[in-house]
Amino acid sequence: MTPVELSRTVLRAVRCAVDEGELRVAVPERVRVAPPGPGGCGDYATNVALQLARPAGRPAQHVAEVLRPRLLRDPGVGDVVITGPGFLNISLADAAPVALVREILRSGTSYGHGDALKGRTVRLRAVSEARAVVHSDVVARVLRSQGALVHLDDPAGVLIRPVPAPADPAPLGPDAGRWALLYPAPHDRPRIGGEHLVQRESNPLFRVRYAHARTRALLRNAGDLGYGPEPGPVGEAEARSLLRVLADHPRVLAAAAAQHAPDRLARHLVAVADALPPLLPAVLPLGEEKPSAAHRARLALADAAGTVLAGGLSLLGIDAPDHL
Repeated sequence: MTPVELSRTVLRAVRCAVDEGELRVAVPERVRVAPPGPGGCGDYATNVALQLARPAGRPAQHVAEVLRPRLLRDPGVGDVVITGPGFLNISLADAAPVALVREILRSGTSYGHGDALKGRTVRLRAVSEARAVVHSDVVARVLRSQGALVHLDDPAGVLIRPVPAPADPAPLGPDAGRWALLYPAPHDRPRIGGEHLVQRESNPLFRVRYAHARTRALLRNAGDLGYGPEPGPVGEAEARSLLRVLADHPRVLAAAAAQHAPDRLARHLVAVADALPPLLPAVLPLGEEKPSAAHRARLALADAAGTVLAGGLSLLGIDAPDHL
């Protein structure tokens, strides 16, 4: 279950409580879910009860108690704990991560693409400057991933005008050059230097591409050992953060499209890459160990991470090599 799906689940719980007369409020258009803050627990948390308390004329704790049993009816929700003044902390059911990995592998590099902007026409134009041209290209790609019809170089379009690059990025090559222009926020001055070419952990682009290459190497090595990816329970605590950022990918794409902010996607890919290493040592059998269901499940999760990285890099117009 992705954050977008969980948000819809929370909205259904609110709507159900209103329909059954337990709450007298206007159902909000959207509900935000996010990783729990200090004092929270579970996979995600929402402050919807605090938002509804005043219009409902009830304490937030009471609103949370009304919503809790309705959330628990959803098969994707494992547990709901109320903390603080009325935060709902939601743990996903054990089957939810399996369904997420299966959905990513089924969708391939199109995972996170949607139709939220279907039927909407967006007109863009860029100033005559290298960074603006690259930004408009990627903004168009991300908008199209959400169903929008995009017209580039439209004289009446929204002006794409990020802070210009201080130097020509061409000497960095097409991939590092694009990354140097896209990774900083549009209002930040990009750095055009050799730091984007070094193959070490200090280089975010290297971390992203290396993480993708590692997942492809694992698939090759597992194939040599006679097994392949098969979604299943992983269980290890080190997989939780990776599952969370993978589940967040559709929301990030939607936000990057709505805000014309390709840097949000670039930073998200770094978060995926940084969440992957704790999983990797347990993907392949060690010594005389035979491949098990757990190895297949971990391989499927690694494959899903590589798929998200490849899809995100493709939207940025950057190659995702299988060997690095």
